[in-house]
Amino acid sequence: MLTRPQDLPDSVLAEALRTGWGLEQVSVEYLAVGFGSHHWRADVKGGAWFVTVDDLTARPDLAGDPADVFRRLRAALATARATYEHAATFAVVPVRTVDRDVVRRVGDRYAAAVYPYVDGRRHAFDAALDASDRRCILELIVALHATPEAIRAGALVDDLQIPKRDELLQALDRPESRWDTGPYGEPARLLLANRAAGVARLLDRHNRLATEARRRRERMVLTHGEPHPGNLIDTDSGWRLVDWDTTLIAPPERDLWIVDPGDGSIIGGYEAATGRPVLPSTLQLYQLSWQLADIALFVAQLRQPHDDTEDIRESWTALRHNLQ
Repeated sequence: MLTRPQDLPDSVLAEALRTGWGLEQVSVEYLAVGFGSHHWRADVKGGAWFVTVDDLTARPDLAGDPADVFRRLRAALATARATYEHAATFAVVPVRTVDRDVVRRVGDRYAAAVYPYVDGRRHAFDAALDASDRRCILELIVALHATPEAIRAGALVDDLQIPKRDELLQALDRPESRWDTGPYGEPARLLLANRAAGVARLLDRHNRLATEARRRRERMVLTHGEPHPGNLIDTDSGWRLVDWDTTLIAPPERDLWIVDPGDGSIIGGYEAATGRPVLPSTLQLYQLSWQLADIALFVAQLRQPHDDTEDIRESWTALRHNLQ
């Protein structure tokens, strides 16, 4: 997130790091990076850590009350940790707390996780990787998808639902109701109203593809969910994959669509490596899921009272992009 939470001072976070992870005399610096979570660098004598803090009241992709959101977040991160301890050393996963957990509540609203601070070459979300790099990323995905059932037993299953779908449908059903919620409310309403028929078609198509995918439970594997270039770090010891809060049991296409350059290399390579066929319909399902989730989340955000912050401007820009 680009805007730091005003109700989480550095002193409170530092105390949480001391009691939760035993990090003494820690200094923290807010990092205005990423989307969905807040990030800090934590410096202690002898090294640095990367701290992620999630607002449990503002994670629509993990929908539910704060306790349920925390449960889902813990399931994802605990599975990632178990996978790393089994074999997936390419995964940058949370270090354990003093009581052997992977994530810890900070007050009623927030949850924190601590990661190794990894140096390396980082990439933008939409960065173009060359063929050699894509083959390396494919190897990580193949290894992840081979995670034994015993290791992934605590993972939740992708329900193939669009977060905030009901709110999006409400907005589509009442196109004339003004969104006097902030500087981008009315522009967002008018944009959605002009694209309403197209969005409705996408939702119908998604419903059909999701119904089809649910019938093939036996195809599901452990997935990361977002192995795009923005979540990859090129280090001296190889590629590392970060941001495991989206870990779920799901069809393999959940990870493949976003790394597929469209030339058949990733899909063909995956099928050759695993013997598992890749379904074009499920690739399309996850491409639609990503687009519709963005639309629904940003519509829900801009229908609520908001100010003109960097994060809100990013949401407005992304909504326009997805409704082109």
